[in-house]
Amino acid sequence: MSFEPDLKRRIIREAANLLYLGIEKEYKQAKEKAAKTFGSRSLPSNIEIALELDSISEEREGESRKENLVKKRRESLKIMKILKDFNPLLIGSVWRGNINQKSDIDIIVYHDIPAEILFLLKKKDVHISRTKRVSVTKKGFFEGSYHIYLKNLDNQIIEISVRNQDQIFVVKKCDIFGDKIVGLKIKELEKVLKENPTKKFFR
Repeated sequence: MSFEPDLKRRIIREAANLLYLGIEKEYKQAKEKAAKTFGSRSLPSNIEIALELDSISEEREGESRKENLVKKRRESLKIMKILKDFNPLLIGSVWRGNINQKSDIDIIVYHDIPAEILFLLKKKDVHISRTKRVSVTKKGFFEGSYHIYLKNLDNQIIEISVRNQDQIFVVKKCDIFGDKIVGLKIKELEKVLKENPTKKFFR
């Protein structure tokens, strides 16, 4: 079902606002609530909302947003270097460059024994706030990972997802942008911070 461009624009803006303000956490719920607000059954795409959310974040946070992105990328590099033996990969909004003031840092590492990752982090005096094991089934396939949540002195939240080593060559598709989640490895992140620290990876 199609809808008028102006109506679509309002739904996209409303959905993006719901996500920015934290009223909704998931794109699907944000789209449905926004469409219901304007009496429409049609839903915009995730990427349309993501791009609008990026614009809203830019409008409201201005120059501080860029400073925050660089700060988060530098903090990511610091943690990734601690975990360098486990093929760390920076993903999420800090990789993409479309952060807002509520964005966390998301890092994947690959190791079959999460307790060893925990031990290493504690050895480096990294503050661990909590941990949890996550199991999901996607398209008939079981996926499990162990999540470690860190908090630094600036109260930045860093989520480390520990995946089994046999997952290292599995490249997943992004549900929002529709491309491959390639992220940034240590050397790649160092290059970005040196050459273009606020570079975006989605346009």
